[in-house]
Amino acid sequence: MTIRFSAAALDFDAAAETDRIAGVIRESLRKDLRRRGLVLGLSGGIDSSVCAGLAVRALGSGNVFALLMPEADSDPESRRLGTLVADTFGIERTVEDMAPMLAAMGCYERRDAFIRQVEPDYGPGWASKIVFDNGLTTGGYNLSSLVVRSPDGVEKKLRLPVEAYLGIVAATNMKQRTRKQLEYYHADRLNYAVLGTPNLLEYDQGFFVKNGDGAADIKPIAHLYKTQVYKLAEYLGVPAEIRARPPTTDTYSLPQTQEEFYFVLPYDKMDLCLYALNHAVPASEVAEAVGLTVDQVEFVWKDIIAKRKAARYLHMAPQLIVE
Repeated sequence: MTIRFSAAALDFDAAAETDRIAGVIRESLRKDLRRRGLVLGLSGGIDSSVCAGLAVRALGSGNVFALLMPEADSDPESRRLGTLVADTFGIERTVEDMAPMLAAMGCYERRDAFIRQVEPDYGPGWASKIVFDNGLTTGGYNLSSLVVRSPDGVEKKLRLPVEAYLGIVAATNMKQRTRKQLEYYHADRLNYAVLGTPNLLEYDQGFFVKNGDGAADIKPIAHLYKTQVYKLAEYLGVPAEIRARPPTTDTYSLPQTQEEFYFVLPYDKMDLCLYALNHAVPASEVAEAVGLTVDQVEFVWKDIIAKRKAARYLHMAPQLIVE
């Protein structure tokens, strides 16, 4: 009997994998990093919550320190849910309000200046996000647009010229880099290492900021598909409301899903397409498993490969001039 490709390809033993990851963390801290604990940022999302649970399994709650880092555009739910995770796992935590720091660096002012290149009226009381027209449904390229909402609630979607897009992203990336600066401050004072939280889908596809959320000493779930991260979350006892929360960026002042900003499919289908590409599963079997046509699966694969090429720079170490 031929077994067809399905979501079962991502099944694994959550208990055994938890023990393995915890062992690697302990060994890395002892032999390579020579640090006595771990620092991580808690966003209220599934990835950082699972990493918190893994850190506690590896070292005990007394050797893990968490940061809650809200800023002017953060969803208040993120702080509440991050606190819930810290309480669930018994982790000491502190709140670092990044809004004054980001304002002092001109993060919001610089971003708004680029937004005004396409919406001159943009100012106090407005909100915004970047979205992409999904090439999978339009049959073309993934084109970026700006969505703005005025103080009276009127939303507009505007095409973004390259200069404005790059400027908005550059200013926004200050948020991730400031978070990492704070994590390393606390890691240095405690003689701890910094725990990174990207899953395999994000790590493979470059869904992180270089020297921002891409910087860390240990990345314990970068080998796990996001579907597998959810299974670990259940095993570790991550609160149910976090496991049920749709993945978001929590970066822009308007709510923004990861599919709006980066991925062409929801994470569970992206996981299967990525796994299939990595393991040479025929497109016809993938199409049946994820509910797409063969042409659509091949489009997703092309998008994955294109993002890998673009993300190569993000993974590169500094280039040295050697003789």
